[in-house]
Amino acid sequence: MSVNLSQLRAFVAVLDHGGFGAAAAELGVSQSAVSHSVAALERTLGGAVLARHGHPRPTAFGDLVLGHARAALAAAAAIADLAAQRDGLPAGTVRLAAPTTVCQGLLPRLIPQWKDRLPRVDVALFEGEDDEVADWLARSTVDLAVLVDPPPGPGVLLAEDAFHALLRDDHPLAGEPDVGPADLEDDDFLLSCGGCERHIRELYRRAGTTLSPTHRIRDMGTLLAMVRAGIGVTIVPALTAAMLAPGLVLVPVRPAIGRRLVLTGPADRPWHPAAIALIDTTATTPTTRALIEHMF
Repeated sequence: MSVNLSQLRAFVAVLDHGGFGAAAAELGVSQSAVSHSVAALERTLGGAVLARHGHPRPTAFGDLVLGHARAALAAAAAIADLAAQRDGLPAGTVRLAAPTTVCQGLLPRLIPQWKDRLPRVDVALFEGEDDEVADWLARSTVDLAVLVDPPPGPGVLLAEDAFHALLRDDHPLAGEPDVGPADLEDDDFLLSCGGCERHIRELYRRAGTTLSPTHRIRDMGTLLAMVRAGIGVTIVPALTAAMLAPGLVLVPVRPAIGRRLVLTGPADRPWHPAAIALIDTTATTPTTRALIEHMF
């Protein structure tokens, strides 16, 4: 049995880009070539890896193959990048995943710094919810990720991001130095049910207050729009400041609670050489805590 990288690359591209046509455009080949590559992979493996009815998705067997396919492609890319950097300069593309607030609040300032210090390293950004980001790193979809409160391990602490109440600027509490969960009981509470929910529940537990959300919102843009419309109040990380429209303010919460944002790589496989260089560069870059403080 002989599986080649072009077959694996076509298989992964179909899933990552949502179809054979999009995969062909990404790979710079014809749609027919992508179809032939996937069909050849299935013949070699003796089973279907894609369900082709409607939106392409992996079969049960294909899902088992997918992680190994991603790892093989990542390893091949890393070897090519090692060859390209024989002169000692890191090179290659690093796929980086991060939550929305990090993408909007930190990365617009960090990426230019990385480009300045590592001109031959490109960063391809993937934006997702906290759980999606961790899953993409585990499944080899990305090379690096900004994880929220990960267990101890290698990586760089980007920031310790404190939570704040998000209010309209005409709210009676908008001018207070801080607020507690009990102060928000007169308003409908909009619960951010993405990665922030566990921090909000912990805040309410520490305050001895019952959390009774009126609405559960996953998308940050929707959450901001609903607060601005006067539908309710919520609690969000400080990095949300980068996304605020006029008419909204952030007020620190008590008791204080925050989240650790750590830039790290996969726990179960070697790191891409360019990813290592990016981590090392970040460790010597002025602290990103100052970026958060600059927002207020």
